[in-house]
Amino acid sequence: MSSHSFLQVRKLRKSYSDVAGTKPVFHAVNFDIEKGEFVCIIGHSGCGKTTILNILAGIDEATGGDVVMDGREVFGPSLDRGVVFQSHALMPWLTVAKNIAFAVKSRWPNLSDEKVKAHCQKYTDLVRLTGNEQKKPSQLSGGMKQRVGIARAFAIEPKMLLLDEPFGALDALTRGTIQDELLSICAKTQQTVFMITHDVDEAILLSDKIMLMSNGPEARIAEIVVNTLPKTRTRADIHHHPQFYKIRNHLVDFLVNRSKTAQLNFAANSDEITFPPQVMPGLEGDLIALEKAQAPVLKQVK
Repeated sequence: MSSHSFLQVRKLRKSYSDVAGTKPVFHAVNFDIEKGEFVCIIGHSGCGKTTILNILAGIDEATGGDVVMDGREVFGPSLDRGVVFQSHALMPWLTVAKNIAFAVKSRWPNLSDEKVKAHCQKYTDLVRLTGNEQKKPSQLSGGMKQRVGIARAFAIEPKMLLLDEPFGALDALTRGTIQDELLSICAKTQQTVFMITHDVDEAILLSDKIMLMSNGPEARIAEIVVNTLPKTRTRADIHHHPQFYKIRNHLVDFLVNRSKTAQLNFAANSDEITFPPQVMPGLEGDLIALEKAQAPVLKQVK
């Protein structure tokens, strides 16, 4: 974990009451994300995942701690961070093209109408909505609405993309199609992504790293699972890889058996900047090598 990481989160804490003895939703949350990484976060309801995402987006304030992105402290909303919510959050009176154009004009107010149109078309084509530019949200399926939201977020070319379980309400076939498109777009743009999901298979398919949160209150990021599957993975072949079920079983075991007590391991050092361990299920030898490689960096950070 480098002190020069693209995103640095240190001692993040969120409480909703100043009453003495009230426990925070989460506290002492520390993690880094490198530029171009796709990171998923998983945890039970109430652990504060969405609150962390909202703090990264600048639409919520932390009770304590710091968030630094690309060398600058995150303070308030910014077009440097694109957000895709659980619902599509489109303006129902605008067409697909105008919904995307609204974001583009906010980002580049001096851009000519011709250039705005061309820029919007690029991202409309990227999410495979060509031919639907003049339709309003009421004329689109749920999956198509989410594609518009994704196109709008990518169109402002943010430094970081924040996804709050954007496919949770979609049927399995539609979700799979959009997952494939998201993978393709991220591969082309090298986009940095922070995504909330409850679907372990989705996390394994999309992410480079998976952060596991213990249960709230006083939730922590208990560990970070490094995805050791090849970057060229697809939905069709992912389950054939020998590492797939090792990773999947590790994630499920954490959620079912270990998330309730994981935060207790941190109680003694709650005021220190301690990073969650990185694990590679089924690759113990590689894990040892990883820990040795990281040791000097961790020592400097502390």
